[in-house]
Amino acid sequence: MKLWDKGISIDKKIEQFTVGNDREIDVHIAKYDVIASKAHAKMLQKIGILTTNELVELLGGLKKIETQIDNGTFVIDDQFEDVHSKIEFELTKTLGEVGKKIHTARSRNDQVLVALQLYYKENLGIVKDKTKTLFETLLGLADTYKDKVLPGYTHLQVAMPSSFGLWFSAYAEVLIDDVYLLDAALKTVDQNPLGSAAGYGSSFPIDREFTTKEMNFSTLKYNVVAAQMSRGKSERTIAASLGSLCNTMSRFAMDVCLYMSQNFGFISFPDELTTGSSIMPHKKNPDVFELIRGKCNKIQALQTEMVLITNNLPSGYHRDFQLLKENMIAAFEDVKDILDIFNFSIKQAIVKDVDVHNDLYKYLFTVDNINTLVVEGQSFREAYQKIGGQVQDGTYKPDTSKKHTHVGSIHNLCLDKIKAKFPL
Repeated sequence: MKLWDKGISIDKKIEQFTVGNDREIDVHIAKYDVIASKAHAKMLQKIGILTTNELVELLGGLKKIETQIDNGTFVIDDQFEDVHSKIEFELTKTLGEVGKKIHTARSRNDQVLVALQLYYKENLGIVKDKTKTLFETLLGLADTYKDKVLPGYTHLQVAMPSSFGLWFSAYAEVLIDDVYLLDAALKTVDQNPLGSAAGYGSSFPIDREFTTKEMNFSTLKYNVVAAQMSRGKSERTIAASLGSLCNTMSRFAMDVCLYMSQNFGFISFPDELTTGSSIMPHKKNPDVFELIRGKCNKIQALQTEMVLITNNLPSGYHRDFQLLKENMIAAFEDVKDILDIFNFSIKQAIVKDVDVHNDLYKYLFTVDNINTLVVEGQSFREAYQKIGGQVQDGTYKPDTSKKHTHVGSIHNLCLDKIKAKFPL
């Protein structure tokens, strides 16, 4: 069944090419099409297109479909082009002529648009919640290991003293920046596009304010052309926010892989969280974090894909938009899984003691020792040259006793203030 069927058969090759993976992908947005269809049916009854009895029948039919979706028994068969044609077919099969009325005053274009907006809105909320869970885990680890010294690096060279508390809470606070972008994306998609029809509205006296409230959108996308133009723009905005989050997790995963290696040896994980080698019995490979890194890097490329598909399209609907769904939905599903596995794994990190008296870290405290001389009255340049000379002639002996007391430093992490910053 095709919503645009006019009784003309289409070439099978053309049909296969144009439908693509819609049947499989649309399962993810099926429940949102039902939500939108319920709101649309109620609105049609409100403006007199449907009778009260017809509305009751349609809502009952949609409820049955919703139950199938919840139970995992809803399937889009090969005879259907997408989820929208499947749902209309089921309503017509069950309700007869009443089922055929559900498509009144709407187009498949705004059907898929509103279903996607609802999907994006809910899943951005889920991603934000999972990010908060990881954020809280990291703050907890920061507090637990706040007194554990960790060498700090610049250019991958030993630089200055750091701590596991500083490391864990750094990534926690950076996650807040990612949530700011998630919130911006959420605000972008929290605008009801339903009623834009094929992109130019409808001659029916539809009540768009009603459907906006019914679907719990914060506002309308008022201009019907703007509503259609939001397709692509929403995806680019979401891809940017997911990409930012994935950048943070990818960098964190890289740190984990680095710090697990024997050359660093700062952290480890229980054997059951690592994998081995087929020929090297000593190996404990950080496969989970390597895959997190790879998956996150792949998702960061999504924004470029969204831009290239949509950046030179004129206003109005184009079939190119179909290509936005598959990787966008896949990215959401991957990000949710990544956040879950990252949180599960990092909670089990085994933090090791680092011997700062090891010759590897001999120069970790040179800056602190320069600062001590400055406090004692020397100029910074004079103190720098003195410590530098000791390093060069091999007479430098580190003093590891200095404390960093300013806001956000090793010995003043401000974890409570970081926690308070997380957006509600």
